[in-house]
Amino acid sequence: MNKRNSFKGSIGFVLAAAGSAVGLGNIWRFPYLAAKDGGGLFLVIYLVFAVSFGFTLLTTEIAIGRKTKQSPLTAYAKLKKGWGPLGVVASLVPIIILPYYCAIGGWVIKYFFVFLTGHGMEAAADGYFNGFISKESEPVILMFIFLFATAFIIYRGVNKGIESMSKILMPILLLLVVGIAIYSLTMQHTDADGTTRTGLQGLKIMFIPDISNLTFGKFFQVLIDAMGQLFYSLSVAMGIMVAYGSYVPDDANMPRSINQIEIFDTLVAALAGTMIIPAVFTFMGQEGLSQSGPGLMFVALPKIFAQMGVIGNVIGCLFFAMVLFAALTSAVSLMEAVVSGYMDKFHWSRTKATAAEGIFTFVIGAVVCLGYNVFYFTYTLPNGSKAQILDILDYISNNALMPIAAIATCILVGWVIKPKAIIEEVEKNGVKMGRKRLYTVMIKYIAPALLFVLFLKSVGLFDFIANLF
Repeated sequence: MNKRNSFKGSIGFVLAAAGSAVGLGNIWRFPYLAAKDGGGLFLVIYLVFAVSFGFTLLTTEIAIGRKTKQSPLTAYAKLKKGWGPLGVVASLVPIIILPYYCAIGGWVIKYFFVFLTGHGMEAAADGYFNGFISKESEPVILMFIFLFATAFIIYRGVNKGIESMSKILMPILLLLVVGIAIYSLTMQHTDADGTTRTGLQGLKIMFIPDISNLTFGKFFQVLIDAMGQLFYSLSVAMGIMVAYGSYVPDDANMPRSINQIEIFDTLVAALAGTMIIPAVFTFMGQEGLSQSGPGLMFVALPKIFAQMGVIGNVIGCLFFAMVLFAALTSAVSLMEAVVSGYMDKFHWSRTKATAAEGIFTFVIGAVVCLGYNVFYFTYTLPNGSKAQILDILDYISNNALMPIAAIATCILVGWVIKPKAIIEEVEKNGVKMGRKRLYTVMIKYIAPALLFVLFLKSVGLFDFIANLF
């Protein structure tokens, strides 16, 4: 049996957990939703969900990890006999996500070096991104480099690997986000027709609530978007927070750490919006804000950097360095959730578990990369969207398994072992847990109901049911 490590200090845990939460979703999805859903209106609803819904799920998973001192694969069975299958579902999520996340990490490496070497104008050309991902070897090689860096950090362990990396990368990431956000606000661009737009005008779109033409249907969509963004952003229902929670010392101040994670994640998400929305609005106008995901990061933003002139290469390089750090910290947390499971379940050494997961991830990640050329095909998902291999894996993990795991966790804690078990774990070293009544109501009633609605919406069943009435 391997002796279980623990984080040396609360700052290491907070930065590691925040690093997991601060990923691609904060950068390429939060700004799009904020612009689409009424700016300040979306932010207010997001904050309400953060201190209630997000707080509940985050507290639950971290407490389960510390209480059982087990990975997600084995924690639920130890918590309550017969609930082992929930651990399997929770562990499947990072197993499925990690390969395509590494593929995207390879894309980020490509763009970082393109801008680093002063070839940003090439990345802004039409068809550049599709041309790159359609290649058979380069994306696979870059995916492997990203995966190797991730696996090396995991191999180094909790203290020398995860904690040390987080203490270095997270402060740098925050400085880069703040610096680029400030620069974004100073931007100004004049179109050929004489129309001038500024970064500060773009900032208003994000922070000033827009309730014009607000209907009940639109408001409900904002609620779903804010809840979904928070759910995926905080890295809950992926087994990650259970794994990280198992490394939290018993004498740590858990409520304070959870509050810090919430604040850090929300701050970076807001800064990402401040960084991207003003820049996109300045150079592309309101219509440019309709893009999200890879289209925003790898197509729209390089075109904006190209319009900045010489400084564009510098800003582009710093931006993709920041994205690379965010992607790496998230990939590390995904891999640790899986590796810790192998170690606890099969009593493997960290070296053997890391190697096994690394080989599996490389094989599936290579298939994902080749899904844009050798294995190319399209498939219509139940929610109606056209998908390739990466999209299918994303749909299975994010839209199906994650809500199911979260709902099952709410049932387990809210109705089987009771909320008191989690509250006692949080308070066992004499620290008082705030929002106890809120936590109890949320975990028993509100959170599972919200998650069920999110699940129906994610898999496309909500619209199907709505059309029946």
